[in-house]
Amino acid sequence: MPQVKELLEKNKQWAASVKEQDPQFFDRLKQQQTPEYLWIGCSDSRVPANQIVNLLPGDLFVHRNVANMVVHTDLNCLSVMQYAVDVLKVKHIIVTGHYGCGGVRASIEEQRFGLIDNWLRHIQDVYKKHQKEMQQFEDFDVTCDRLCELNVIEQVMNVVSTSVIQEAWDRGQNLSVHGWIYGIDNGLVNDLDITIRGLEGSNDIYDKALAKILNTKA
Repeated sequence: MPQVKELLEKNKQWAASVKEQDPQFFDRLKQQQTPEYLWIGCSDSRVPANQIVNLLPGDLFVHRNVANMVVHTDLNCLSVMQYAVDVLKVKHIIVTGHYGCGGVRASIEEQRFGLIDNWLRHIQDVYKKHQKEMQQFEDFDVTCDRLCELNVIEQVMNVVSTSVIQEAWDRGQNLSVHGWIYGIDNGLVNDLDITIRGLEGSNDIYDKALAKILNTKA
């Protein structure tokens, strides 16, 4: 593991490498950012947003927190969304969870972790909402993976229900909200089949995405 001072040296090496490959890269980058995507992901260090989808700096606007949640009292997340939608005019918001999420796992373990327990209550609410169907998964790891998927789907709906998104759709803005999940074990992203482009039909899309995970009839 490199020491902190070594990170500064690594930064110099990276900047020099980028400039060697593309001498105008930083000149272009400083002009403006015009991303088409807002990525709402987990803070997990194994899930680097730009790298996963192979996009350069400036192509992806990013918000990350523990367990990729969109909570209606979280002014940080809402402010990022508002800036991305109203100012940057992004066309896609992508909520991306990942399998093996420590936040999701901790939310259903019978332990106390401190202040974060209050944040994880939101995931516990997701579990309780689907507890009857979740009981079919006897393996704890499988239960965690299914809850990771369910959490993404619920957060997509939380995005959709914000005033930021609804006002954007009311004025005719081209904006889609997606739910993805990333596999740390293979580096691949899976589409959870929940893409919402407006309020009409959103509940049907939600029900079908849930049914796919829980193996129930929508």
